[in-house]
Amino acid sequence: MKISVEREQLLTQLQTVTRVASTRSAIQALSGVQLLASATGTELRATDTDVSLRVPLSGDVVREGMVVLPARLLLDVIRALPAAQVSLELRTAEQDVEVVSGKATFHIRTLHAEDFPQFPDPDASAAISLPASAFVQTALKVAGSASRDETRPVLTGIHVVAAANELRMVATDSYRLSVKETTLETPLSAGFEVNIPARALQELARIVGHDGDGTEPPLSVSVRQNQVVFNFSDVVLSSRLIDGQFPNDRQLIPETFEHQVRASGPELRDVVRRVSLLAQKNAPLRLAFSPGELTVSAQTPDIGEARESLPVPFEGEPLEIGFNPEFLREGLEAMDDGDVLLKLITPLRPGLLESADSSRFLYLIMPIRLNV
Repeated sequence: MKISVEREQLLTQLQTVTRVASTRSAIQALSGVQLLASATGTELRATDTDVSLRVPLSGDVVREGMVVLPARLLLDVIRALPAAQVSLELRTAEQDVEVVSGKATFHIRTLHAEDFPQFPDPDASAAISLPASAFVQTALKVAGSASRDETRPVLTGIHVVAAANELRMVATDSYRLSVKETTLETPLSAGFEVNIPARALQELARIVGHDGDGTEPPLSVSVRQNQVVFNFSDVVLSSRLIDGQFPNDRQLIPETFEHQVRASGPELRDVVRRVSLLAQKNAPLRLAFSPGELTVSAQTPDIGEARESLPVPFEGEPLEIGFNPEFLREGLEAMDDGDVLLKLITPLRPGLLESADSSRFLYLIMPIRLNV
């Protein structure tokens, strides 16, 4: 194998594909990037077995072949090269790849190619076409609520339902729950319902966001028995699907609330950000509602306290409820600019944040019991 490519293009594509290379697998090849050169084109591939990514690479193929190299070492080497052009040549006898750029020469030992897994090919006949921006923006709205606890794998995913002209995504870590619904302009040819790892959709969002050709191609999605494959602008990302029953969010969200308060989303968000600075060491953020006013406060022993009030149209008996400051802040930051509705029942029941406009985003958050 021997190819010649532009350093900047190789660096850009390596930075993209290296993000999914494994950092903790006992199989050394999974920490590598596969360089595949053929008459039909050149690709870079990486995987951690859960998420796999393949990106195209433009260049001159002098000799076809395939090699697996340490991903992060190769990235560091390409980043440091002095010239605009790079040559990579497999030296079979030495079991390394010679990297030449200008007067710089590197020899990088290869990894065992036979340990590198096969990648699924996109199935055009079973693929569904979706608007890429709508899909990833919906995912990013809810991704922050997905759990990072691998002992409960079903909660580390985003539950995606696509049918007709509706796209619905849900994520929860059992302490907060996000729901985002998006209306599609063109009805889908078919539908699907799957639980996709949140990190896979976050990686897809980076890929879609970094497409810089000025136009947005559609996102092709094909769902298989235990896998989903995304194809966007010749970049193919595949991910395993998460087994298990995802919680029914419709049963978790209360049907009625005792209080509904409308407030300026940006103003409330700024107040929460400021006061949260004094909510440290697991201290709760307190929201005290009284007629016409909301007071946000926090107190951390040996550090200090803060409080700030803002006018809100609250009526009835005073109510004080506590929330995890980080969770509340993230929920408000996920809202579009505009007014937000705070729906409450009692200090011990979940609270609901909802966009007051038509963005169709819900954020349910569990309260923290307050010490009097």
